[in-house]
Amino acid sequence: MPIIANPPQRPEPPMAGDERTQLTGFLDFQRASVLWKCSGLTDERARRVHLPSELTTVAGLLGHLTLVEDYWFGIVLDGRPDRWAEVLERDRDAEFRRALETPIEQLTAEYQAETERSRAVVAARSFDDTVLFKGEQDLTVRWVVAHMIEETARHAGHLDLLRELTDGLTGE
Repeated sequence: MPIIANPPQRPEPPMAGDERTQLTGFLDFQRASVLWKCSGLTDERARRVHLPSELTTVAGLLGHLTLVEDYWFGIVLDGRPDRWAEVLERDRDAEFRRALETPIEQLTAEYQAETERSRAVVAARSFDDTVLFKGEQDLTVRWVVAHMIEETARHAGHLDLLRELTDGLTGE
């Protein structure tokens, strides 16, 4: 019998408001969903393999989501150095592999810290601000926020399934 959990306090996206408020509200809701699905697990359970891909684990997805927060908000929008570039050239799944060796509490803290940095990057910019992406085309802050809603929501769905397979936890 599945364990049905009461959803934690997650920031509900506002049903009225300007574009920034609504889009960042949806992103924060998805981020909180990720943290909920990763909470309360031992390292062993966070690394448990349920799928043919040994990397698609709760820990692996949390490591990946931390990396994409850093990439899109920190590197692309804020211009920080890409500390993962060389590692990912050698192993395109390096963030997943690293996560399998990192305690879940540390992964959670890293994700929370990265999302805080991401919020600060977005707060300091207009949604219409652009950056030159890969030296080829303009990219807006709006596009990055919308993309990260999609990316985070997709992986929150994966985490939902993995968590149910891990210990039966279900819930919105």
